[in-house]
Amino acid sequence: MARLTRHELKDDKFKTAFEEYEHFAKQHYREIAMAVGIALVIVGLVFGLRYLMDREEAAANAQLGEALETFHAYVGAPAPGSPGPTFSTATEKYTKALGEFSAMSEVKGWATVLPTQRAVRIARYHVGLCQAELGDEAGAIKTLTEAADDRDVEIASLARFALAEQLVQTGKIPDATKLYQNLEDHPTTAVPKATAELARADALRTTQPAQARIIYQNMQREYASDATLAESVRQQIASLPK
Repeated sequence: MARLTRHELKDDKFKTAFEEYEHFAKQHYREIAMAVGIALVIVGLVFGLRYLMDREEAAANAQLGEALETFHAYVGAPAPGSPGPTFSTATEKYTKALGEFSAMSEVKGWATVLPTQRAVRIARYHVGLCQAELGDEAGAIKTLTEAADDRDVEIASLARFALAEQLVQTGKIPDATKLYQNLEDHPTTAVPKATAELARADALRTTQPAQARIIYQNMQREYASDATLAESVRQQIASLPK
């Protein structure tokens, strides 16, 4: 028998492997077809879910933009040609904004099943701000407490800061100073350490002026290179009760 060349051996092995695969495919046609079908369904579901989530996110971002425009709108007689909405009273403005933010924070659909939309969580924080502006102390504290546990550290820090301010207004100074201290220990871009320190000192001005003075003086030394902040702290010290 003639000796096979390397090329012929390669072709023969390829042919044998193909025949074996073809035989296997014929024997397991149903199983292969089912597996391919399942894979296609999964891929379709993934892309479909991604499409729905993207559409929901775009809608939520647009809705948030409209609510924020209301929240930051001008109160008073509108100037000729001034852009954006205006309101005759702050109560009117924050009442409308509260409704818009609330509609977002209670959003249904995929955002409820998969609550990953940052816009919806930002809206919940603003619900608390609107409640505070409208004098709903209990509602504001409840909403901001929930928002303070947000997994987004920036949103959570803003909510904690707003919650602390609300606690100060309701006379719960010890609880407020604990929150400010936590924000000092865990500063974020949204709430830097200096902002939390200054707020804590301000909260203690009436009940514990000596402690407030210590905080201000420490800030004077720590932020001496920041002329604007240092001057603000100096003025706060000068206005402390004797």
